[in-house]
Order: sequence, then structure tokens, then C-alpha cells
Amino acid sequence: QLPILQKHGITHVICIRQNIEANFIKPNFQQLFRYLVLDIADNPVENIIRFFPMTKEFIDGSLQSGGKVLVHGNAGISRSAALVIAYIMETFGVKYRDAFTYVQERRFCINPNAGFVHQLQEYEAIYLAKLTIQMMSPLQLERSLSVPPGTTGSLKRMHEEDEDLGTMQVAAAQNG
Repeated sequence: QLPILQKHGITHVICIRQNIEANFIKPNFQQLFRYLVLDIADNPVENIIRFFPMTKEFIDGSLQSGGKVLVHGNAGISRSAALVIAYIMETFGVKYRDAFTYVQERRFCINPNAGFVHQLQEYEAIYLAKLTIQMMSPLQLERSLSVPPGTTGSLKRMHEEDEDLGTMQVAAAQNG
């Protein structure tokens, strides 16, 4: 496969596997490519969202240095597709369905498992909220949160008091 990777100008590889696949899905050309190895089970209960930030950082860094990234797993259907879809969603600010279609048009056989699909749909709201906040000026953010200027200290105190109250309520419930 090395000639194919070189022909396509691949410089970085995201290798996705679970522990039992480590003997046959591994970085084979560490001297030629930069690798990110992720241990992710292709299981609907696997928390794949936790891998999105490091995947985005790796891909962005690769592209900023003029590189090309290959994302691969055992079959290239579920885990790798989910990570690429998440990257497209967040990077280009598109919804899950649009990112899925974009990736599927380039690799028709993708089929993230049901748990990954659910997490990607949940992630849509997370990154869209993040993008909205990033685009707001501090004044707009302050107004949208209805925070009067100069009251951040009192808000912190209120939050700490809420946490203490919650702890007291839990203790009271446990003591019966």
C-alpha cells in the first residue's frame, strides 16, 4: 500500500482500531508518516465524541502544514466515517445530514453504527452553540446571557452556592 499512499501525497494517518485489532491495524510506516492512533471500539455505546477534538486538531495541523490525511480503520465504514463526518460538521459549520451526504458521495459504503449516528446528531447542537458563541462579541454575549456588566463575581458566588445547596440536598436525601 505504500506506493498508493505516496502517489496520493498522504503525509498523516489517523489509525482507528480497538485493542484486539492492534496486531493488524497499526502504524506500518512510522518513519514516513505522522500517525494519530485512536483506540475506539465499533460499538454503539462507545463515546466517540471524546475523540473529536484531538482528531480535528490533528487534521487541522496536518492541513496547515500542507499535508494530506488518511483516516482509516478496519473496514472504513463506521468509526473512520464518524470521525470524518464530525470533522466536516465542525470545520464547515454544516449539519449532520449534509456532512454525512458529503462523505458518502466520496465513499458510498459508509455506515456509522447507530450509537455513533446519535452522538453525531447530538454533537451538531454542541458545535453550533460553540460557533455562535465564538462569533459573538463580548458585549453581545453579555446581553444574550442577561448579565449586567461587572457582576461576574456575584454570578460565581451564586453558582458556588448552588453547588453547595445541591451537595446538601444529596446528603439530606442519603440520610433519609
